[in-house]
Amino acid sequence: MAGAIASRMSFSSLKRKQPKTFTVRIVTMDAEMEFNCEVLDHDVSKEEPVTFHFLAKFYPENAEEELVQEITQHLFFLQVKKQILDEKIYCPPEASVLLASYAVQAKYGDYDPSVHKRGFLAQEELLPKRVINLYQMTPEMWEERITAWYAEHRGRARDEAEMEYLKIAQDLEMYGVNYFAIRNKKGTELLLGVDALGLHIYDPENRLTPKISFPWNEIRNISYSDKEFTIKPLDKKIDVFKFNSSKLRVNKLILQLCIGNHDLFMRRRKADSLEVQQMKAQAREEKARKQMERQRLAREKQMREEAERTRDELERRLLQMKEEATMANEALMRSEETADLLAEKAQITEEEAKLLAQKAAEAEQEMQRIKATAIRTEEEKRLMEQKVLEAEVLALKMAEESERRAKEADQLKQDLQEAREAERRAKQKLLEIATKPTYPPMNPIPAPLPPDIPSFNLVGDSLSFDFKDTDMKRLSMEIEKEKVEYMEKSKHLQEQLNELKTEIEALKLKERETALDILHNENSDRGGSSKHNTIKKPQAQGRRPICI
Repeated sequence: MAGAIASRMSFSSLKRKQPKTFTVRIVTMDAEMEFNCEVLDHDVSKEEPVTFHFLAKFYPENAEEELVQEITQHLFFLQVKKQILDEKIYCPPEASVLLASYAVQAKYGDYDPSVHKRGFLAQEELLPKRVINLYQMTPEMWEERITAWYAEHRGRARDEAEMEYLKIAQDLEMYGVNYFAIRNKKGTELLLGVDALGLHIYDPENRLTPKISFPWNEIRNISYSDKEFTIKPLDKKIDVFKFNSSKLRVNKLILQLCIGNHDLFMRRRKADSLEVQQMKAQAREEKARKQMERQRLAREKQMREEAERTRDELERRLLQMKEEATMANEALMRSEETADLLAEKAQITEEEAKLLAQKAAEAEQEMQRIKATAIRTEEEKRLMEQKVLEAEVLALKMAEESERRAKEADQLKQDLQEAREAERRAKQKLLEIATKPTYPPMNPIPAPLPPDIPSFNLVGDSLSFDFKDTDMKRLSMEIEKEKVEYMEKSKHLQEQLNELKTEIEALKLKERETALDILHNENSDRGGSSKHNTIKKPQAQGRRPICI
């Protein structure tokens, strides 16, 4: 398969000698495995351990269609991502930010502001160094723009995010192209590019736009003799293109790549074999199963969130009721304290009134006693009359004071009755709050899942999954709907890329632009000239490859 992981190191030409034991470390982009095995003697470093890098030799034209197994897709994603970060595949700055957002989604899952706080991407390698050096932007500014797109990818699983990454990367000009230094008959230095679409001839200073291309379906024969390589077009009117490579083994490698890519090019344009059809059917079923599982998990998550919201609402209402009960208790205590104070004051006022009444009675008795006493002299009579008058005035004042105290005692008794009535009402309100009906349980039992969701059983290491016809029809409708949404999303995505490009253009350092940056901008201004456009041009237009 186009996406199969194969080693770039071949042992077919090694002479068989006495086996020797080496410690071998297998590196697959993001994982390492180390073990002891027997390897034949050969011209490699004798230092241990020996490291092998396993890479995809042939690149798929359409990653979504050709990368069937999820593990193949993941390993190929890691390979393409590393090539973009190492600048072996040129990627425009705005597309680099978008690809970085999908890489973050694949690694971290859905964006959560409470978990993915500012600076969580500080240690991640997400952008090519060329892009970082090209703009006057801090790491925080880059992280802000990556996170803005990362937040929009919510709901995508790891395999979906990786596939979106590959679908963007496969449209890059240098994707899947193997470059070889060659010379034509005139001795002009050129580059030969071999990829899934055909052969391309490049200027050494421009690896983005080929000068001429030979699609696989327009090539009649490819051969080499010693260091001379020959390409015979299908159209006999077009001259044969010949070139020389530096070494014989380079020609062998070019021929192997040509044979493999041509074979895959023809197979992609034929009906899939029964084995491939079965693999794709299994992959579709697995994808449908995972989608059903994600939908089930999403529903369960939604139900949990609703239950948590209900619980929080109940807790809030319970807290509110407790506050109301506390306030009622405080009001009741204040009413009781007021009633006690009023009762005490009323008692004191009543005692004062009794004391005044007693004094008034004593004054009256004194007045009567004075009147009854016989005064012999006129002076004594006058003095007596004056004392009587003073006693009458004092008695009148004491009577008025007694009356005022009596009215005040009545008023205090009335205030006491009102305070006791307020106390009675507060007790009644507290009783009503205490006797309110109880609320439903804090953690409601989730509702059972709808019966139309297929069930699956896990027995040992085997997984069985049964689909209903209605499920497959619904899945087909959803796939069609996703295609329409994808077209709309692509248009929106292009608008976002243009917007980001315009936004960061003011921060670009023109003097740091590389040759590939300049060529890419020129191609964009001309309408996106690339190998995909070059390969579609008619071959018979008086063009003679021999003159390159």
